[in-house]
Amino acid sequence: MKSVKAVLAALRDRLPRWRTVDIVVAAVLGVAVGVVFWFWGMLWSVTEPVFLVFPPAQAVLYGVWLVPGVLGMLVVRKAGAGVLTSVAAAAVSALLGTSWGLMVLVAGLAQGLLPELVFAGARYRRWGMGISVLAGAAAGLAPVAMDLTLYYPTWPPHFMAAYGVLVVASAALIGGVGSRALTSALARAGALSPFPSARG
Repeated sequence: MKSVKAVLAALRDRLPRWRTVDIVVAAVLGVAVGVVFWFWGMLWSVTEPVFLVFPPAQAVLYGVWLVPGVLGMLVVRKAGAGVLTSVAAAAVSALLGTSWGLMVLVAGLAQGLLPELVFAGARYRRWGMGISVLAGAAAGLAPVAMDLTLYYPTWPPHFMAAYGVLVVASAALIGGVGSRALTSALARAGALSPFPSARG
């Protein structure tokens, strides 16, 4: 029977090694998206009156918060990139100030981990539009569970169902399609030359 040390060594050898540029780019992406989060949080608050008739409809705006977990994976293409990028974005959002407090860090972790699992399920070999949409949709499951439990537990069932569907759809479109399109645009601009994603 192999020793634990031998098993861990074999696992380490199979996982792609992180370079300094991988860490830096994932963190920079997270910081940039975190600043967007700060503005998006203000937009969310300002637009609340628009959705008073049917509050769950505001979920169409949610997808922006699901971008970093997918984008980090698509750009860096290494295990952990989605989590790092998403947590970095959440941390910046928290530092800049948000009405959700430190819960954004928990959300950032969950929203980075779920798309990671989708890419891991494909053995980190698929990076096209289809898996990006699936990863975005998976990321959307985290806020559905958290928001309906913490913020909207008294909503009637049809409100909850509508919110869940709209969050996941927005996550798939903005977080999935948007991140894939942004990665392609960055590749065309030559900004991803240190990464395999530079080839599309």
